[in-house]
Amino acid sequence: MKTPVKATLVTIAVVVVLVGAALIYVLVNQSQTAPPSGGGDASPQVVRESSHVLDDGGEGAVTLVEFLDFECEACGAFFPIVEDLREQFAGEITYVVRYFPLPGHFNSKNAAVAAEAAAQQDRFEDMYVRLFETQAEWGEAQESRADLFRGFAEEIGLDMAAYDAAVADPATTERVELDFEEGQALGVSSTPTFFLDGKPLKLQTWDDLENAIQSAVNGGQ
Repeated sequence: MKTPVKATLVTIAVVVVLVGAALIYVLVNQSQTAPPSGGGDASPQVVRESSHVLDDGGEGAVTLVEFLDFECEACGAFFPIVEDLREQFAGEITYVVRYFPLPGHFNSKNAAVAAEAAAQQDRFEDMYVRLFETQAEWGEAQESRADLFRGFAEEIGLDMAAYDAAVADPATTERVELDFEEGQALGVSSTPTFFLDGKPLKLQTWDDLENAIQSAVNGGQ
């Protein structure tokens, strides 16, 4: 991706985050905050054993965790940036995705459940990419787009009986809610929120994410 395009996309994303931050904070905190269940440890963790790892850089790699909402426009704007950074730092970072479906987005939880159902067939990344690439088609809809997401599952070749069973299983929704609740416990209030080696990042300029990763990869220099 060309740097001017990258700068424009991230600038738009940062503006969206700043403008919506206050409203998002109110919406998120209208939900009852509960200690995360499952995982064997009630204390909040940035990464759990059940978290979805898209890139595993191995021992000594920098760990980048993103709490995201598939319907969030800022997350959609960051998606190509993150994909570019995953390629740029391949083998040097471990990239982890966690769900944070915001209450103000009608289909954000439906999308997360679709991704989690795909994950049960080891196809999380395929659904993750499909949801972001098509966000303009379904984002901001005020009716359920679960049927559209089911169509995506068919397109990427999932076992549809298993997919339907996973979507209907309350445990799948609970898995999504675990990430959301743990994100709240970690102080997440808007999306995307990034953690680098366990510490939250505050992004103010378009290149802050790349610079933070580069610094961590270089040992903090």
